[in-house]
Amino acid sequence: MSSISIIGTGNMARTIGARAIAGGNTVEVMGRDRSKAVALAEALGGGATTGEWGAAPAGDLVIVALLFDGVVPAVTRYGDPLAGKVIIDISNPFNSAFDGLAHGEATSIAQEVAKVAPAGASVVKAFNTVFRDVLEKGRPDVFIAGDSAQAKAGTEAFVKSLGLRPLDVGDLKMAHWLEGAGVVTMGLARHGVGHWDFALGVTEFHG
Repeated sequence: MSSISIIGTGNMARTIGARAIAGGNTVEVMGRDRSKAVALAEALGGGATTGEWGAAPAGDLVIVALLFDGVVPAVTRYGDPLAGKVIIDISNPFNSAFDGLAHGEATSIAQEVAKVAPAGASVVKAFNTVFRDVLEKGRPDVFIAGDSAQAKAGTEAFVKSLGLRPLDVGDLKMAHWLEGAGVVTMGLARHGVGHWDFALGVTEFHG
């Protein structure tokens, strides 16, 4: 199983943390508000611990579960202690209307993280196309993108421990298109599907 540090104390941190514990992973919670981090670790149970904000994460996989505009600053703040870690960005940089990307460029939050991450760290994009309620209750496919085959293999093993299916979409540049897929899910939720209890996935046809 994997050793996980989660930076953040919100709903996605709680949901991923709970599934991680259920999957037999070791979980550390790190939050700017230590009281919230302690409360989340206690709620997760399963031996979940609390780390200090900005200190070296204990986990080999570091999940940054923050709003998109806080991800790059947090990774910058942590700096060298992230060397050798796999940094997993789960954010969606939606614009104010939730019908486009906030950055409006051929980049992604994950690619911007890679620019500020210390040498030896690897960045993976994952989980951004899955709504929290579906992640909590269902078994959605989880798309991942990254430049390091080893980092993606570790992420895939973690995703499988959650009882989910990881699907590799390619190099980190594909994170831009995963963020675009996040916009598609919002459009479907508000129009074609009309609710939030669904996820994008892959159906294979044989013969």
